[in-house]
Amino acid sequence: MKTCTTCNKVVTSNHIEFKCPGCGKTTIIRCASCKEDSKEYKCKECGFIGP
Repeated sequence: MKTCTTCNKVVTSNHIEFKCPGCGKTTIIRCASCKEDSKEYKCKECGFIGP
């Protein structure tokens, strides 16, 4: 199951996935709500924080 990196909700649709801009190793998953609200996410690998 995929979960949002920010809020930990299970995502099934209306989400985005991308590699961490800091390290390129971790896949960041953002639900539509967190993305729309520009909530911060933090990479578990390198600590990069993004909007």
